[in-house]
Amino acid sequence: MRAAELPVSLARTLWESNADLAERILAHGFMRGLGDGSLPVDRFKGYVAQDAYFLEAFARAYAFCLANSATRADLNDFADLIAGVRDELALHKTYAERWQVDLSDTVPIEATRAYVDFLLGTARRGDLGATIAAMTPCMRLYAFLGRTLSAGRVAPLYADWVTAYADPGFEALAARLEALLDRHATDSAPVRAHYARAMNLEYGFFDANL
Repeated sequence: MRAAELPVSLARTLWESNADLAERILAHGFMRGLGDGSLPVDRFKGYVAQDAYFLEAFARAYAFCLANSATRADLNDFADLIAGVRDELALHKTYAERWQVDLSDTVPIEATRAYVDFLLGTARRGDLGATIAAMTPCMRLYAFLGRTLSAGRVAPLYADWVTAYADPGFEALAARLEALLDRHATDSAPVRAHYARAMNLEYGFFDANL
């Protein structure tokens, strides 16, 4: 008698469908520069300011998810994910203090604005599955980048960044969001489009900050 087949994870399916873009981001000059320390500090400072701006929007998107959730489990999950963004913002604050980056009045560049508008525009429509599909690529991609870069030789200059995203705690948050994606989204053309759009915006964000 054949054992019952386990359902295929939608989160895994979507990640594998966009793996080529994840590899392109890993091979991008920005990522190579983070790993080997050749990324100019001014470029990293610009990235820190833009990413902090984006992360504030990311937290607000989680807040929309929390508001649209209907179970206690979802409430706890989204509250913990928001706390994870606060930890990321605290890391960015340490970068800002180290390199004198003013995070108080960041003007978003075009790539940042496009990503934020997509994310919050999706969240405001109130479709929980679609919003999670738009948010999951960021978490899974950063966990992938941190883990992959940490497996090689990492220059000291940006080692804190690599260590933060290679941390098992960050991986746990990414997996938690993927579980929410599996719980609330269906394998549909809109969900696939939201996931792919976010992955392309991630590439554009790194490319614009090089």
